[in-house]
Amino acid sequence: MDKIRNIGIIAHIDAGKTTTSERILFYTGKSYKIGDIDDGNTQMDWMEQEKERGITIMSAATTTFWTPKLPDSLYKDSYRINLIDTPGHVDFTAEVERSLRVLDGGVTVLDGEEGVQSQSETVWRQADKYKVPRLCFINKMDKLGADFHATIKDIQEKLGAHTAIMALPIGAENMFKGVVLLLERKSLIWEGDETGAKYTLGEVPEDMKDEVEKYRNELIEQISETDDGLLGKFLEGVEPTVKELKLALRAATIAYKLVPVYSGSSLRNKGVQPLLDGIVDFLPSPLDVPPAEGTLPNSDEKAVRHPDIKEPFTALAFKIQTDPHVGKLTYVRVYSGTLASGSYVYNATRDKQERIGRLLLMHANDREEISEAIAGEIVAIVGLKDTKTGDTLCDKDHPVILEGIEFTEPVISLAIEPKTKADQEKMGVALSRLSEEDPTFKIKTNHETGQTLIAGMGELHLEILVDRMKREFKVEANVGNPQVAYKETITVAGSAEGKYIRQSGGRGQYGHCFLRIKPLGRSEGYKFINSIVGGSIPKEFISPIEKGVKEAMENGVIAGYPLVDIEVELYDGSYHEVDSSEVAFKIAGSMAFQSAVKQSGPIILEPIMKLEITTPEEFMGDVIGDVSSKRGQVLGTSQRGNVRIIQALVPLAELSRYATILRSMTQGRASFYMEPSHYDPVPGNIADKIINKESN
Repeated sequence: MDKIRNIGIIAHIDAGKTTTSERILFYTGKSYKIGDIDDGNTQMDWMEQEKERGITIMSAATTTFWTPKLPDSLYKDSYRINLIDTPGHVDFTAEVERSLRVLDGGVTVLDGEEGVQSQSETVWRQADKYKVPRLCFINKMDKLGADFHATIKDIQEKLGAHTAIMALPIGAENMFKGVVLLLERKSLIWEGDETGAKYTLGEVPEDMKDEVEKYRNELIEQISETDDGLLGKFLEGVEPTVKELKLALRAATIAYKLVPVYSGSSLRNKGVQPLLDGIVDFLPSPLDVPPAEGTLPNSDEKAVRHPDIKEPFTALAFKIQTDPHVGKLTYVRVYSGTLASGSYVYNATRDKQERIGRLLLMHANDREEISEAIAGEIVAIVGLKDTKTGDTLCDKDHPVILEGIEFTEPVISLAIEPKTKADQEKMGVALSRLSEEDPTFKIKTNHETGQTLIAGMGELHLEILVDRMKREFKVEANVGNPQVAYKETITVAGSAEGKYIRQSGGRGQYGHCFLRIKPLGRSEGYKFINSIVGGSIPKEFISPIEKGVKEAMENGVIAGYPLVDIEVELYDGSYHEVDSSEVAFKIAGSMAFQSAVKQSGPIILEPIMKLEITTPEEFMGDVIGDVSSKRGQVLGTSQRGNVRIIQALVPLAELSRYATILRSMTQGRASFYMEPSHYDPVPGNIADKIINKESN
């Protein structure tokens, strides 16, 4: 297990993640022909849509092996690297979230010219949340405007990381030809840009000696400060050995005290081998990370699973994928014990027994069958019927539920309808399969209009899903215009009574309850408190009341949008010995809730997007003016090279067709990136329009 590295490649869109992954596969001997995004023949971007658009949509997992090659590497054996290449586009943020949940280490790829961009910050925060140790690879050092030291400063300031520079670039832009390894005082110079180009291991170039010594001394001091033994040596003026420094740096990286930084150009095949050595030397094995923690089913009692094949089997399902050849694939990370194909496992989250059909090692969309998986491995299972993303699989005699995976709520929706009667039946199947794969993709049916609404993280996200429906499931559909996913909430506390009485000959219906509601903080969700004492409502009717409340919340009260951030307290009511039923109390709960909301200052909330626009200086005034006209709030501007970066918060409702508007305003020279930030109340005049539109 100490020879396994489970790592993910994470970064902003276009920083070069997939190109770096392709080079890793080539240099580790996993692939013999290097994939190119422009030619659409990469191994990791295998979906048709990925090839056409040149972007990663689904995280792809692969397994490869690497034996460190460079002098003074900590390890000389062959190491297994389980690699997940994740998307950079914010619409596919769920892929990054679920990958980071199960990985032990990460490689953050940064563009040497652009530095730390918005999505780099987002994925960095996601990695922080799961305490994933990581390395940085400053890519594209051959690009015009590439600036290694400006990017280092960016990493320190924007990401708050303590950088440990491992490989200084030799030259930049079209003069970039190799790197100097600081600890080893060796240079690696590549003979050309080809994949097979050999590197020459040599001495430090004369004109860089002073710079190398300066940064090397800083690096030794940084590492020594993290280790008491080395600090004593350092203060006495004794330089620790390279091996001692690397062992201390490994411990500091795993403890997230330092982040080793490498540099190179994946496209030009320079700098990948030192990065691979860094992955093996400094990123953790499954034995180096804290054991998996969970709780026992139906209790708050903690349970711990260590990475040990002798412990009971425990794994987390982190991704579901529909495969045209083998059906449903469930990707799992095994935390303890062993798993054999043909055996039975217990899904503790859903209290279901499942049979393992086959076990597969995945290489993007190719697969290799294996007979068993052990702790520390990432494998795909064929044959699980009821398992969903975030479920825990374990030994039935030793059940445990690991912490699941939380996903962001969708911000945009659109109406979809099948083109023909034949498509109608297939569409339901296709949508449920796609929503099973993607937890940020939600389906909702409007029972009044019969319309099906699909919701996701952005226009691109929904466009890709509709396209997949057409290609993979052969479903043709008509699609409406994207609609903003508004929400409703309340501003003050309120209370109301709900009474449902029906007499229609024979047995009647009787449900009666009193509810108090109050607003919660933004993003706090929903709480239901049962304060019934003395049996004024029997226990079996409490759950139906909550069901009625939840249904009313989903359907909205003032404009038909879901209600959020509300605490509901059931505090009194009455029942009838004969006529009371679950249905009656469900209706009473719904009536009381709707009535209480109307008295509690209901408002509409809209999604606010964080917008980052990169524009040439001469268009800056126009761009800021346009942002202000869209109810936007400019947070600040910064300069990088000869472009200006504008950060702003803008309501999503104002950003329809923004790509076209920005292009025409800046002669096609500006670019933008946006991600969901938070929800804010809609101004009164706009809220009135929304309510009138919905009521019409």
